[in-house]
Amino acid sequence: MSVHVSTHPLAHHLLANLRNTSTDPQTFRRSAKILSTILALESTVTLPVKSSQVQTPLETTDSITLRTPLAVIPILRAGLSMLEPFLELFPDVAVGYVGLERDEKTAKASSYYCKLPNLTEKVAIVVDPMLATGGSASQAIKLVKAESPHSVILVSVVAAPEGVAKMNEDHPDVPIYVAALDRELNDKKYILPGLGDYGDRLFGTL
Repeated sequence: MSVHVSTHPLAHHLLANLRNTSTDPQTFRRSAKILSTILALESTVTLPVKSSQVQTPLETTDSITLRTPLAVIPILRAGLSMLEPFLELFPDVAVGYVGLERDEKTAKASSYYCKLPNLTEKVAIVVDPMLATGGSASQAIKLVKAESPHSVILVSVVAAPEGVAKMNEDHPDVPIYVAALDRELNDKKYILPGLGDYGDRLFGTL
């Protein structure tokens, strides 16, 4: 398994906005969308391609096009914030949803919803802003893999070493793309330094 941490200066700037406790929900949402766009581009840089030819107004030329269809699967609810950039960049992308809710006492996630498109031979991109314990992402990817995708990619905004370790144990074949790899989890399984509850800050439900 490989972990790719963004080195883009704008990604760092936007992440600082997300971390800042004084950032209002409107700025948080705008920063989250732009940062997700950067991560969407970086996570798809190795997509399978094929050679083709197109007719320009002047002549025929060799071109490269995507070879494998895509599907993006946000983990509800915070993952919804990362969906729109993928839809804008890849208009033909299929969309699925996995609903997982974390028990605040045990930090374990339970599934309450799963709706996946046909994933056969598609590159499936699972998006979840916070990779903390890794339990939710691992469960979601297990559901996705059962549908026989071509490959699976995980995209998060912030990850903890514990979550990366869980992914490496359960899904070593899945690359992870993040804006930052943070220090650790606290005793309540929140990422440090982190940025708080992503969903609450995104939707203004603090």
